[in-house]
Amino acid sequence: MLVEFKSDYQKITMGLLSYVPDLKETTRLMKEIEWYQQEDNRQLYLWRSDETNDFAGVVGTEIEEEFVLVRHISVNPSYRDEGLAHEILDALSDRFSPKQLVGTIETGSLITKWHTVKKSNDSE
Repeated sequence: MLVEFKSDYQKITMGLLSYVPDLKETTRLMKEIEWYQQEDNRQLYLWRSDETNDFAGVVGTEIEEEFVLVRHISVNPSYRDEGLAHEILDALSDRFSPKQLVGTIETGSLITKWHTVKKSNDSE
């Protein structure tokens, strides 16, 4: 389930975002979190596992009039290869429907793959 970022979750958010290659350095990581907090249309969401109740992922968004830009998405390595990124994108899509999810250069291939799988599942 998607949970909006709160300052109480800062350390876990930093830990999850540190899996993003560009965000390994603590100073850079802090600046990125601050960047999300500076504007109302930017939001970090954590993904809480229904089974374990642990935070297992994080997604950074920029909400625009017609689309939602997925700037970052990161999943704890313990939860990788379980389709968690697609679950996160499904929840994000539901939350912001009818807006389209789009990606950056870094997240674009994941978004494209998710769209393809979603379209395939919808046509069945």
